[in-house]
Amino acid sequence: VDRSDGLCLPATTRERVPLFSNADRLHYAASRAEYLRARLFGAMLPLSLLRTAQGHPMLVELKSGETYNGTLESCDTWMNMKLGEVICTSRDGDKFWKMDFCYVRGNTIKYIRVPDEVIDMVNDDARRQRSRGGGSGGGGAGR
Repeated sequence: VDRSDGLCLPATTRERVPLFSNADRLHYAASRAEYLRARLFGAMLPLSLLRTAQGHPMLVELKSGETYNGTLESCDTWMNMKLGEVICTSRDGDKFWKMDFCYVRGNTIKYIRVPDEVIDMVNDDARRQRSRGGGSGGGGAGR
């Protein structure tokens, strides 16, 4: 007999046997924490974050291991971005280059680090949209 508390009670014996292993419980706890964190910070789309981050410094690491520190000047829907006043660091971290600007193709990006103030700005914008009742769709004439 399966129970909702994560224990299984076999029909042949009366002892309680764990239904989930400790690893399963840790995975559940981690996914639950991620879920709560997402609910706390709201739904945040990457493109809205990047559009808000324009004009702010950021770090971009590529799949090749190189990092680019600079100010986001522009981005498009494929996450291609133009960075200004860039310092590029090699994969090993032993070589540095300074560039006036660079163009980063979106599908080569491993991760992006933006300042906390930008994330706060996105969250504030999302709250304002919800309080105004904003969003897509809505009324209008049907067929």
